[in-house]
Amino acid sequence: MSHRRISKRKAILAGAGAVGVAAAAILLPNANASQSGSGSGSEARSAPEKLSAAAAAQLVQQLGEKLGEAYGGAYYDADKQQLVVNVVGDDNDLVVQVKKAGAVARSVENSVGELKAAAGTLAQKATIPGTAWAVDPRTNQILVTADRTVSGGKWDRLETAVKSLGDGMARIKKSAGEFKPFLEGGDAIFGGGARCSLGFNVTTQDGSPGFLTAGHCGVAAKQWSEAANGQPIGTVEAATFPGDGDFALVKYDDPATQAASAVDVGNGQTVQIKQAADAAVGQQVFRMGSTTGLKDGSVTGLNATVNYPEGTVTGLIQTDVCAEPGDSGGSLFTQDGSAVGLTSGGSGDCTQGGETFFQPVTTALAAVGAQIGDGAGQGNGGGQDNNAAGGADDNAAGGAADDNGGGAADNNAAGGADDNGGAADNNGGGAADNNGGAADNNGGAADAGADHNGGAADDGQGQLSPSNNSGQSG
Repeated sequence: MSHRRISKRKAILAGAGAVGVAAAAILLPNANASQSGSGSGSEARSAPEKLSAAAAAQLVQQLGEKLGEAYGGAYYDADKQQLVVNVVGDDNDLVVQVKKAGAVARSVENSVGELKAAAGTLAQKATIPGTAWAVDPRTNQILVTADRTVSGGKWDRLETAVKSLGDGMARIKKSAGEFKPFLEGGDAIFGGGARCSLGFNVTTQDGSPGFLTAGHCGVAAKQWSEAANGQPIGTVEAATFPGDGDFALVKYDDPATQAASAVDVGNGQTVQIKQAADAAVGQQVFRMGSTTGLKDGSVTGLNATVNYPEGTVTGLIQTDVCAEPGDSGGSLFTQDGSAVGLTSGGSGDCTQGGETFFQPVTTALAAVGAQIGDGAGQGNGGGQDNNAAGGADDNAAGGAADDNGGGAADNNAAGGADDNGGAADNNGGGAADNNGGAADNNGGAADAGADHNGGAADDGQGQLSPSNNSGQSG
């Protein structure tokens, strides 16, 4: 399928520039189609159904309300296409309700409320640079991660805080890397000597075109260009970092700019972005960045709290998708064209792997009053509760899930689900928190000449096929 090139002045890249594709998997066009189990009547409904991630999110909303204090979170089993719901206690009626709804009931010890309280304790006792935590519904615990800088007295303090939560409430994982925002390196847009990747094009509150990128990019420079020392094409309207998120809104200086709602994934392929959605633990996601190109992996935690050297950031998505400096601000999305996150930072690289954290797109949109593309099909992007700081309600949107992160808060998902995980309700994200911290992090916009065509992946067969390209910007 051929595609036309948008003129350089009008080109808006909703991802990084045209970089080589290096994904480890193929985007299948129908992978998110809902597939109900065979049979009919109550007997069929009592067996686990095959669900899309979006359908699972809707089911989480219903079941979370019914289970009340017995709700221990939920996650999406992508291999089996099933929703797994954690149930606390021995009330068989609740288990029956879960099974009749088509989900898998799983007995656990910790409720969402207890996990929230534990995350709040960590926020008070273990806010140490180089640490992070998020609720993992698969283990029904808070996963606390410490990077290589956490040692000696800092490590002792962290261990003491985790032990104070009691047995089975949290566990510590040691990371070989170092938590930091992913700064520099890679062609995208430039500002103040820094450079980053563009996340997603949006329509701002007053109807003019703009784009989202990382907040640490937005606080590094006020204006952004298509090339180093080039003519500015956009000006930062709002930026939050550190604090209740890591996101920035940049408004295009030319109000006639054609803001295509698509991600350029390289190799002549684009993915149309149709809506914003919350992430779900267990959900497959794809990341595009100007340094490393297209990479894939899965969501491992929600409402994560990350203690960067520049300060604490709450309400993030935790994944095992790799990223490197220069990928900051880049887009995290699903195979069905849902905008999920903006690359914040993490540890490791795309050779050794590591943990990577993302700003939820829905939270950023709600904070700055913007909409994906022309504003159609926004999922939860408008008014939902994406709270950070202390921990709390995290609902999954593209997927299933109950993953609330350790210091975060109300991230209600597309289905509206209540996925709680950390501590209290600290609503994150005010529109413009220009907190210091970041340095070289440029956000966004783009390789101006690249092709950003709509439509789901352009290889003639509706699939996004990986190539052997190196992933470097052209």
